[in-house]
Amino acid sequence: MLPIRDDNPTTRRAVVTIALIVVNIGIYFGIQAPKTGDAQTQFEYRWAAVPCEINTGKPIVAVPEGTQAGPNACVVPATGISAPQTVFPQKNVWLAIAISMFLHGSVLHVLGNMLFLWIFGNNVEDQLGHVWYLLLYLLGGIAASFVYVAGNTHSTDPVIGASGAIAVVMGAYIVWWPRARVLTLLTIIPLYLPAVFVLGFWFALQFFTSASSGVATLVHIAGFIIGMVVAFALHTLLGYPRPVNRGPPSHGY
Repeated sequence: MLPIRDDNPTTRRAVVTIALIVVNIGIYFGIQAPKTGDAQTQFEYRWAAVPCEINTGKPIVAVPEGTQAGPNACVVPATGISAPQTVFPQKNVWLAIAISMFLHGSVLHVLGNMLFLWIFGNNVEDQLGHVWYLLLYLLGGIAASFVYVAGNTHSTDPVIGASGAIAVVMGAYIVWWPRARVLTLLTIIPLYLPAVFVLGFWFALQFFTSASSGVATLVHIAGFIIGMVVAFALHTLLGYPRPVNRGPPSHGY
């Protein structure tokens, strides 16, 4: 099931959503790719968030194979060294949380994420305005990352992708526009489905995705719930989604 576009027009250009898409694609194709093997691994450890680094507040340490590490250590075994070495001593492990939200593991990863952001982000931005939307995206994505870290404190696997932040946007969308029509590709058949079904199916799917697939589903789940909570709060306190009247509808992608 692949969403293609929604039938939910907006009244102003989604400049932040477009900028986020440009930045994410630009970083992947201009800085990250093409990298394979050790080069890709080193890039991710240099820039991406690693749960055990966040847990300890220090960069990961490479130790000789067979070394016994303490229970709270953030280490990885390495060949060709005789003593522990901090892999990237200048790394800011806290800044890496934000940087990770702009890194991706493959072409399909970045393009898939940007497709979901393109479809669902413009309406949320239209409601919140550019600044508040950007804050929701960034702070919500960071919060989702912390939830993942809390559930994987000793993991030495880098966590990359904008999925957590995009899940926040999707969580807000399903609360505010559950009946919006989303053109969805079912195998090869295009079909309009309500957003509550499309996004609800995506959310449910996260609970059945194996951890061995390399997908940090806890980030997705946390982000989606965060977005829903924020949307429910704004609906209760301020009456969101508010009707918008800024001229004829446009940019209904």
